[in-house]
Amino acid sequence: MINTSNLIRQLTPDFCVAPQLDADAMAELAAMGFRSVVNNRPDFEGGPDQPTSASVQAAAEAAGLVYRYLPVNGAYQSPEEIATMARLLQELPGPVLAFCRSGARSTRLFMAATQSP
Repeated sequence: MINTSNLIRQLTPDFCVAPQLDADAMAELAAMGFRSVVNNRPDFEGGPDQPTSASVQAAAEAAGLVYRYLPVNGAYQSPEEIATMARLLQELPGPVLAFCRSGARSTRLFMAATQSP
């Protein structure tokens, strides 16, 4: 079992990012105090062995986490996706953890969603 805490990068007191997480990590995230999880990685982006959003969502909700699926392309996040992320940051109970393949796209999405207009 991977120690999920070693993968997490804190961007603000209430927002962290991580590389790809699987269903088994959800209970650990809840135990660490996270209240919400945002999955920014499209299903099967990394091939058939990647965990699906449905499997991660089921485990997240079983662990008491609020789960949202906002899949975005690694190279481009649309204005609509950025606006959706901004809305999620306002609505979701914190602390929030977002993940993707490496954590970089979740970081870019967070930065774009929290920039002043």
